[in-house]
Amino acid sequence: MRVLVVEDDKTMASLLEQALREEGDAVIVERNGIAAVDLARTHEFDAIVLDVMLPGLDGFGVVQRLRQQGCQTPILLLTARDSDLDVIRGLNVGADDYLTKPFVLDVFLARLRAVARRGNIPQSVTLVADNLALNTATREVVRGDRTLDLTRTEYGLLELLLRNSGRVVSRDKIIETVWGFGAEVENSTLDTFVHLLRRKVDQPDEPKLIQTVRGVGYSIREVQR
Repeated sequence: MRVLVVEDDKTMASLLEQALREEGDAVIVERNGIAAVDLARTHEFDAIVLDVMLPGLDGFGVVQRLRQQGCQTPILLLTARDSDLDVIRGLNVGADDYLTKPFVLDVFLARLRAVARRGNIPQSVTLVADNLALNTATREVVRGDRTLDLTRTEYGLLELLLRNSGRVVSRDKIIETVWGFGAEVENSTLDTFVHLLRRKVDQPDEPKLIQTVRGVGYSIREVQR
């Protein structure tokens, strides 16, 4: 499961990130409300854990803005504010559940799983570059008449590149998005995964779509015909 944790308290953010990673989840941590809106709008998550008291834009504002923009990712609000009015406000603006601090970690994990099971409203988006197409709803990837069998990491890499088609994605951005914020991934490991992805996407008799930008990162560029 891919989880966005939005929490400005470093100790709490670290605790939640560690707990989720131990459960096998991929985690990105953000500490600013406005930046969190941008992340949730441009990346796919299975759930968002959102503190109410945030710099930039508070949690209520984040939920409201995301729902207005059509983002239906399940959201679990975390806060020390436990008045009935705050709970009602959080749910009314579009949060799926509300958990007050302090909380038992096992209860947090259980509530998050319950929220995530409700799922997003299906939104099928097809990302295309030349004759390569990736369907984000079915996770099917095809190039021409070939269906590509990708691992989870390969799929994450390809989706990120396609979402930024024509632009260069830096190595740091790729590692943070695909492996998670703070992940210790060597450049050689990233290069290996890109090599494996290339072997599946770019066959010897096909134009090469995945490009290396030395010293910067990678990109997908449509073939000029």
